Amino acid sequence: MLEVALLDIRPGLTTEFEAAFAEAQTIISSMPGYLRHTLQRCLGADHHYVLLVWWESLEAHTVCFRGSPDYQRWRTLLHHFYDPFPTVEHFVDVAL
Repeated sequence: MLEVALLDIRPGLTTEFEAAFAEAQTIISSMPGYLRHTLQRCLGADHHYVLLVWWESLEAHTVCFRGSPDYQRWRTLLHHFYDPFPTVEHFVDVAL
């Protein structure tokens, strides 16, 4: 399962956001059900990012991660950078 989060960072704070994310990624990568992630910055708008996180299941993200005590640390590190708050959606592979 793939989590896709569109992140808009407050103007002038991208360097600080990336530094905070470098710390925060250790939190998410230690969660049960986590597989891998990537953070990408938009070439046309340097304050716009996409976070892709692969999880074993939807519950690994929504229950295990978001329900964990470590999620509060994640929030403290990152949520003040967002404007507006991120859009997060979940995707699964299509069998073709």
